[in-house]
Amino acid sequence: MAKTAFITGASRGIGNGIARRLADEGYELYLVSHKNVNDLSELPGKHYAGDVGDYSFIESVIAEMPEIDVVVNNAGISKIGLLQDLSPADWDKIIRTNLTSLYNVCHAAIPKMLRSHSGRIINISSVWGVVGSSTEVAYSASKGGINAFTRALAKELAPSNIQVNAIACGVIDTDMNKCFSDDERNDLIDEIPASRIGTPADVADLVSLLVNTSNYLTGQIINLDGGWI
Repeated sequence: MAKTAFITGASRGIGNGIARRLADEGYELYLVSHKNVNDLSELPGKHYAGDVGDYSFIESVIAEMPEIDVVVNNAGISKIGLLQDLSPADWDKIIRTNLTSLYNVCHAAIPKMLRSHSGRIINISSVWGVVGSSTEVAYSASKGGINAFTRALAKELAPSNIQVNAIACGVIDTDMNKCFSDDERNDLIDEIPASRIGTPADVADLVSLLVNTSNYLTGQIINLDGGWI
């Protein structure tokens, strides 16, 4: 029987790259996109559109899975601006999408992992969750929450042979970073010791490593930033 993977935010960018990599490795995919299942049409597996911050939606999708070997919590949004200009609705949406979604997915998925006494949970975080970013306070707070969530849950689940790790991404070439001008992108590249912006394939490479490596690796926040931070 093929192993199964559940991935949020799979329609584009990092999530899309991860989905393609795990498909290549033979996983049966259950993929979630926010707006439209058509966004997932080029990917194999079962596709669902809905709000990752809605527990009932996540629960209904995971209930369809016979078992769960890998969870990738990737869905995320950001809004750039000063905190005093961020509305309560914006704050709630960012926290709901980026952080509450982890509770929803893990709460629904863990019982199936416990039954098989195995599983890998990988949370896509950010370097801003480690050091914080001016004009991205809500995003930084949500990603910092992901990092703490990862470390704490890893301690709960290690006795059950379920590993929980996070990837703290630096600048990755996705739609989230389309806001930068060419000059701003070049300035960023000058700051990054690896002399380039990361790609979704870079993140997918690390996800592949984490799902295939020793079960002794858990509770880690792994910076993937070309040496930037």
